[in-house]
Amino acid sequence: MKRGGLGRGLSALIPGATDQGGLLEVPVGAIGPNPRQPRTEFPEEALAALARSIREVGVLQPVVVRRRDDGYELVAGERRLRAARLAGLPTIPAIIRETDDAESLREALIENIHREDLSPLELAAAYQELLEELGATQEIVADRLGCSRSHVANTIRLLSLPGDVQQLLAEARIQAGHARALLGLPGDDARSTVALRIAAEDLSVRQVEELVRTYAQTPAADPAPRQARSPRERETAMNEVQEILSEQLATRVQVLMGRRKGRIVVEFASLEDLDRIVSEIVGSGPGLAPE
Repeated sequence: MKRGGLGRGLSALIPGATDQGGLLEVPVGAIGPNPRQPRTEFPEEALAALARSIREVGVLQPVVVRRRDDGYELVAGERRLRAARLAGLPTIPAIIRETDDAESLREALIENIHREDLSPLELAAAYQELLEELGATQEIVADRLGCSRSHVANTIRLLSLPGDVQQLLAEARIQAGHARALLGLPGDDARSTVALRIAAEDLSVRQVEELVRTYAQTPAADPAPRQARSPRERETAMNEVQEILSEQLATRVQVLMGRRKGRIVVEFASLEDLDRIVSEIVGSGPGLAPE
């Protein structure tokens, strides 16, 4: 399983925690519920989304448990534990804590988060831990860390990105600025497509923001006829179509526009390459290239 998590130094954030030789992998069936868990509702859709993320990038932040005679009792991490079960994980990374003082745990996390070299997703998971599991508010977290409430909110929103985009972020193939810009796109398909372009073409954050802005404006109803676009706008649109088709077909594609009609030129290196391209266009069946 892919692991993106908070393994490095997380025990330093948790008072009274032990992690002999690193994080402990605990069987999910050995962890009992926290009887003091304030949350009683866990929406199925949100848990399913978290389970998909766990399958893609692993558990970003370990749960916190304490020992009991018959196993372990959960201190923090109810959503992650439920989602890990839903994802079919046999074990989950855990940190053992000797006490269960939630106030002490919350204060220690707030106090020490800014001292750790956490990745954007790790930071997002830590913020979410504070808000959803330990009862802090965005205002409290922002005030204690010396940042804005919107920064906390936007960082947590990174966890709503599709799993493949989170994986690119975890591997540092895209940066946090790229990921935040992707949140402006309306759906997971668009976010995944643009994220792959960022990684493949090494786009800057400014370029991504412009792509997102263009994408957001395109679907909007516009009473002006398409011919009313300026030459520069048409050229930009054609270039974007060329890039999308070239990436999809893995070959050079030209979109040529005349006064009334246009044409698409797709290059191929051999008959075998033509067969591959045709298969890409018509579906995953046999190609239609001549023998």
